[in-house]
Amino acid sequence: MHWYLIHTKPRLEKYALENLERQGYECYLPLYPAERMRRRKLTVTDSPLFPRYLFIRLGQEDSGKSWAPLRSTRGVSRLVHFGQQPAQVDDALITLLKSREQSLQSVPERMFNRGDPVQIADGPFADIEAIYQIPDGERRALVLIEILNKPVSLRVDIASLRKTG
Repeated sequence: MHWYLIHTKPRLEKYALENLERQGYECYLPLYPAERMRRRKLTVTDSPLFPRYLFIRLGQEDSGKSWAPLRSTRGVSRLVHFGQQPAQVDDALITLLKSREQSLQSVPERMFNRGDPVQIADGPFADIEAIYQIPDGERRALVLIEILNKPVSLRVDIASLRKTG
């Protein structure tokens, strides 16, 4: 039994994982927590570490579970190949990824970090460049804008910020 790499359809990694596991395959999808904007609110969701890829454990064609159903599984695009050979992944890499994933679960990747250049997308200060400072409550953030050559603190709705640069 060896680990191989599956290429999935866009944003269907979890769907492909669910369908493959339902068929009895052993699969692994490394995830990490990240902040995302959902319905104008900042939420923490599990995102794939490698978008459009997941790992599957398969045996040789004679002894292991058949490889044929992989192509027709919903969410799966194809098995990754290098030339004529499927891309085999070392067991040590999977073990390392699993241990690293455990350490990543405690701290989500922040959408905005202190000092990030942002642009205000709507409101009275729309299209003005700013520098992100800190979150201010659940739905607001504190940013610095420059007015008359002076930095001024401003509280804005976090959903109205866009990363630049």
